[in-house]
Amino acid sequence: MSTASSGSTEAPAAPGSRPKQQFAMVLDLNKCLGCQCCTVACKTQWTSGPGMDAMWWNIVSTIPGRGTPRDAFELGGGYRNGSPVPGELPSGREWGEAWEFDYEQVFDGEGYGKTFLRPKEHDGAEPGWGPNWDEDQGGGSYPNSYFFYLPLLCMNCSQPACLEACPRDSIYRRDEDGIILIDEERCHGYRFCVEACPYKRIYFNKERSVAQKCISCYPRLEAGVAPACVRQCPGRLHHIGYLDDPDSAVHRLVHTFQVALPLHADFEVMPNVFYVPPLLPDAFDEDGRFDPSRSRMPLEDLERLFGPEVQAALATLQAERERVAAGEPSELMDILIARNWRDLLGPFDVDPARVEPARHR
Repeated sequence: MSTASSGSTEAPAAPGSRPKQQFAMVLDLNKCLGCQCCTVACKTQWTSGPGMDAMWWNIVSTIPGRGTPRDAFELGGGYRNGSPVPGELPSGREWGEAWEFDYEQVFDGEGYGKTFLRPKEHDGAEPGWGPNWDEDQGGGSYPNSYFFYLPLLCMNCSQPACLEACPRDSIYRRDEDGIILIDEERCHGYRFCVEACPYKRIYFNKERSVAQKCISCYPRLEAGVAPACVRQCPGRLHHIGYLDDPDSAVHRLVHTFQVALPLHADFEVMPNVFYVPPLLPDAFDEDGRFDPSRSRMPLEDLERLFGPEVQAALATLQAERERVAAGEPSELMDILIARNWRDLLGPFDVDPARVEPARHR
């Protein structure tokens, strides 16, 4: 499978130019269940080929946590004050392998009924990290422990550091929708793009010596079908559309209501995936009652991810919730609740079952 847009007649956008329109996504973190349905949908759709066993183009991390690969946001990449920041290349064990398990020992051997399945790496060593290694662990202490889920995928940045870092010009931005793709026929597997991506959302295929990543399901989009991660989300947290369209939900959430924020804007790559931050839950007092004056989740955790603007976003969300509780209408809450799930899909509401499989798989 090539991640190049081989079926598109559009030319790549010229470096530094704006696409005709920008595909964007808003994820409401107040609705994420951490069920990994988006992760599995992406996995089964796109990463079943040779050398892709350990790839998770879409993954849902637990915050606070170290992420996938380990300490992903601390490994450099992106820009600071307009200058590229050197990035580190995560090791295979920091990403996590596609582990093997000794089924024979558990079900047929001496360990039958006495032990459980244990993962092992290709050399037989016990793993020390892997995808979602610290899932659901969170932070704080009982009864005021806390965590939330953060789905991660390619951000389709408007200032993509991966594109600038590639010496082969194999990474390009589609002129029709701003989606970032990799031309695998040009890629030589140097992995400078992996180092340059501050979110570490690009994988390296050792068997084929090429870089691979989320392609925003562009073959589906071209058929009017929403990405697999969006269609399979039971929490209805994904809003998709064109950021340039003032009538789209993504435009209104990002620009009108300003409650959808970029992840680590300080990376200066201008991502086009945005997040509605999770509301801060009340803490418990010593008697086990809610204490509205304190939060279980430190505001600093959200500020590190979404910047100081998160305070205003949370205040807007809370104010609109109170409006609804008082019986008043709220356009913002109507958008976020998405009573009609098709409203989440924007212009990509075609039923995938009605599209010829070759066009969207």
